[in-house]
Amino acid sequence: MEEFIGYHSEWNLGSPGGWDYQRLTQVIGKAVWDRIDQISPFNLALNFEHPYFRPVGGVVDLLVQAHYTRSGRNPGLIAVIAEAETLADVVENRNLAKMLDAVDGITGVLAAPQELELKNGRVCWQGQPVSVIFMDFNTDVLLALHRKHDLSPAIQAVKEHRVINPRGTEPFNVKSMFELLTGPAGRRFHPEIVRRTPWTRRFFERQTEGPDGEPIDDLIGWTHRNWDRLVLKPERGYSGHGVRVGTANENADDAIEQAIEAGDYIVQEKIPLSVWSENIPHLNNDKIELENCQTDFRCLMGPGGLLGFVGRYGGVPTNVGSGGGFQPLAVFSSDISVQDAVDRINENFMGLNAGDLQQVIEEQKQMAMDFDFTYLLGPVKIALRPRVISDGQIGALTRYGQKMWDDCLKLEQMWRSGELDDLIRIEEEELEIARMNPWQGSPAVIASDGLFGFGAQVRSNAHPR
Repeated sequence: MEEFIGYHSEWNLGSPGGWDYQRLTQVIGKAVWDRIDQISPFNLALNFEHPYFRPVGGVVDLLVQAHYTRSGRNPGLIAVIAEAETLADVVENRNLAKMLDAVDGITGVLAAPQELELKNGRVCWQGQPVSVIFMDFNTDVLLALHRKHDLSPAIQAVKEHRVINPRGTEPFNVKSMFELLTGPAGRRFHPEIVRRTPWTRRFFERQTEGPDGEPIDDLIGWTHRNWDRLVLKPERGYSGHGVRVGTANENADDAIEQAIEAGDYIVQEKIPLSVWSENIPHLNNDKIELENCQTDFRCLMGPGGLLGFVGRYGGVPTNVGSGGGFQPLAVFSSDISVQDAVDRINENFMGLNAGDLQQVIEEQKQMAMDFDFTYLLGPVKIALRPRVISDGQIGALTRYGQKMWDDCLKLEQMWRSGELDDLIRIEEEELEIARMNPWQGSPAVIASDGLFGFGAQVRSNAHPR
């Protein structure tokens, strides 16, 4: 049975994205592959079309099935709700609404939460009753917008369990949950999930146990002394904002001071960069080179199992908001190893004429612009070669995703029984909203950001898990 190595760096149970960005990446990545193959044949069969590489289809099915469960096969309106300032710019939300609208009997719309209204006691959009809502922001944002706009219709939709992801995931949708998995309570969770969880502790002046079970009398001082192998992150955050990584951010004093001043941070064992780095071709001043890039592999799960994957790459971190980009994914079936396949791909790129590759890159950028696949007015960065995964590894990832879903349900049970009260530090109004809309395994998209190696990582023997 083929496996993969590495760790999940965080989970997202609030409003994980990327599901349509990967579809666009696949379309562009396949076109680039075909163009290079015409110039210099790879003589290698790769499949860019696996359903898991287009997870937006699973998201559409999840939302439509949620409507059918509520309303049978009757027509209905599914609303994609996002912050007003993002409506024009977030292409995957626009595309999701269009795909929903293309489903027979379904009206799909993209709207800001303040566009919802109450009509004869029902939650509506422009007079039409709303069946299901996909909400593209977390409960803290919902609460802040409610204070500004009086979002009573949206709050009623939460009470009526129309909102996906359910707001009931919010209390345990914090990075501090990894302290639970890497402490004494870890025995209650699946061994693989615990094994793939980096040591994590809430960051404040305290005593605790270190990664090897050693006693720590002063966590802040210990963090300073061990900074090179640690990461500081906000308990609740996105796009890499506020993340400080040992060695990448050399000034430990500044990183620690920022975390203490901001509050609600975690300190986490740094995952060895070599586990999740691969050599990827790029063009540098008319010279083709192999660049050592960090990679990131997001697994998206739903109640029926795995929905699909998102591949990111770039620096540390890989978030697009921090300068990262996306990488095409491809399934590889052959007698040779993933490493040998990637070596062959890279060697083919290195033998190209730089002018030919420059032309392909310009075509790649133009395709991104044509698809509105942009960030801050420019095309999103896309890797020139795919990340290669074997059929067996997809099977292993499918099993991993099911275990993670089950363990997230375990976290919800612990929260509802009061066992997580010491770990959860969000305001009471948010908790009140969460209690209105329990999850309990109902339709949701949850994500694991996995720093995984599939065989082509720079040093595959580094801290295998």
